[in-house]
Amino acid sequence: MSNGETSRFVRLHVELVMEITDAEQLTGAALDHINGDPTIPEEERRQSEETVRDDPAEALAHLIDPFDLVTRVPGTELAQASWSSEEMTDYDPDAEWDAAEWDLADDADGEG
Repeated sequence: MSNGETSRFVRLHVELVMEITDAEQLTGAALDHINGDPTIPEEERRQSEETVRDDPAEALAHLIDPFDLVTRVPGTELAQASWSSEEMTDYDPDAEWDAAEWDLADDADGEG
């Protein structure tokens, strides 16, 4: 802002790559999470269970909640959050990390 004011709102970009080392354990945990949530309507529960069984990335998405990442940060309140997951068929875990590949180059250039 040009007048020296700063916004109360900050967009925090977080990108993670997780390796699934035990898909069965992950799926089981996601199913337990879905079945343990009394707020999920029955039709949505059945659909979620089917999706989780078919796709480990969806199972992971059911277990990760951005709200959990920030609930203990003092002086803040989560205003909005969204997240998604997808399989990365072209990911090379041995490749050197490159901010440009993750669309973070602009963010990294402006810092420091």
